[in-house]
Amino acid sequence: MSETRCKITKIENLTTSVKRVVLTPEEPMSFLAGQYIQVVMGENDRRPFSIANAQKADGTIELHIGAMPGNSYALEVLEQFEKGTAVIEGPLGQASLKQNTDSPIILLAGGTGYSYTRSILQKLLEQPLENPVYLYWGARQLPELYEHQELLALESQHPKFHFVPVVQEPESNWTGKTGLVHQAVMGDFEDLSPFSVYVAGRFEMAAVVREDFSKQGLKTESLFGDAYAFI
Repeated sequence: MSETRCKITKIENLTTSVKRVVLTPEEPMSFLAGQYIQVVMGENDRRPFSIANAQKADGTIELHIGAMPGNSYALEVLEQFEKGTAVIEGPLGQASLKQNTDSPIILLAGGTGYSYTRSILQKLLEQPLENPVYLYWGARQLPELYEHQELLALESQHPKFHFVPVVQEPESNWTGKTGLVHQAVMGDFEDLSPFSVYVAGRFEMAAVVREDFSKQGLKTESLFGDAYAFI
């Protein structure tokens, strides 16, 4: 797999603990929506992050990096980015958007796993949607759904796109869905057999999704996520 040096063209806050980083590779990198890159920190130290955008004409790559205090894994990567350049490896991953599928799609994300589904959603919305697309994005609190308003705007522009935010610890005035994000999907769809499902989140979450969704009819070959290469 080839390595590419990148210029860091932007770092900005999405929340108090999530950064948006824009990289410009020195050499063009072609990738599929839903793939990821690894930041090369050392010979045997390569740290994966989902690409948060579909392929763009300017070649830029966007990452959304959650870096809570004490999370040295992510904070060290951000420290490298602050220097202005980085080396990345990629693209990687087999859980990219599958073309020529005639099925409704569920994009399911927890936390910054949203970046994976964001890339796929951007690609899907490049053309008028032929089948419904549902994005379920879960977080502990509403401010962690940092593109909540942008997604509501997309929903109003695309009749077949549906955004479903799910909050675990809602404020008293929250009228949307609460609890675990995958359970919100199960509550809305008793039969998941017609769907293609793309999942991004912690390995534990991905494992539970696979088990629970299969009980509601989801075919194994219709479930995609990079976690499934490891669990």
